[in-house]
Amino acid sequence: MIWVDSHCHLDSLEAALPDALQRAGEAGVAAMVTIGTDLPSSKEAVRLASLYPQVYATVGIHPHDAEDFDDLVGAEIERLAAEPKVVAIGEVGLDFYREHSGPAAQHRAFAAQIELAKRLHLPMVMHIREAFSQVIEQLNRADPPNTLIFHCFSGGAPEARTALEMGGFVSFAGNVSYKSAENLREAAREVPLDRLLVETDSPYLSPVPHRGKPNEPRNVADVGAAVAAALGRPVEEIAEATTANARRALGLTV
Repeated sequence: MIWVDSHCHLDSLEAALPDALQRAGEAGVAAMVTIGTDLPSSKEAVRLASLYPQVYATVGIHPHDAEDFDDLVGAEIERLAAEPKVVAIGEVGLDFYREHSGPAAQHRAFAAQIELAKRLHLPMVMHIREAFSQVIEQLNRADPPNTLIFHCFSGGAPEARTALEMGGFVSFAGNVSYKSAENLREAAREVPLDRLLVETDSPYLSPVPHRGKPNEPRNVADVGAAVAAALGRPVEEIAEATTANARRALGLTV
């Protein structure tokens, strides 16, 4: 089986990166997308994508860092987005759970990066926490980019239906495997196979049976297995569908 880890943070892995990439390859992970959340991590994502053929990058300013977003930061993100293996703007969005940045700054940074994704004709990878309705409202006001990826989906079935109505791809991480996460499994059952993605969000959210250990891209196969169990479908079908969707949504060569 071939897998794509559509969202990981390779710059934050505790394990040595070459070893982690080797383990991922042995687990069938043919490609992974390492995510920018601020200027340093966006630059590092671009650097890693230039070094490893199986690695792609996104660039963007996370809502936690929205207070730092200004015209100069936006211009630098736009410059980085022109690099050959940058496949999306992200992760961007709204987070009203932790609110490391105030709501006004978050909305401002999100709005600017929505426009950037549209101008560059790039997909947009979204972080949403305790802010789903606000994100949808802002997207509707702005006329969203053509391709939206709802990263580490944390809503239930109604939110999944709304994401699909927006034309989005819905990406599930390791928490879909947790015993307490029946709402995520219900959401997954709403998502047609051609709009489904899987990710690790590593080094965070290790799936069962790796909970309590640092996460790695190789574990995307376990995320896929949990999604397959929730949908009552063969794991091979989920691997094939999510890999095809990553190619289509993010323009990956796998």
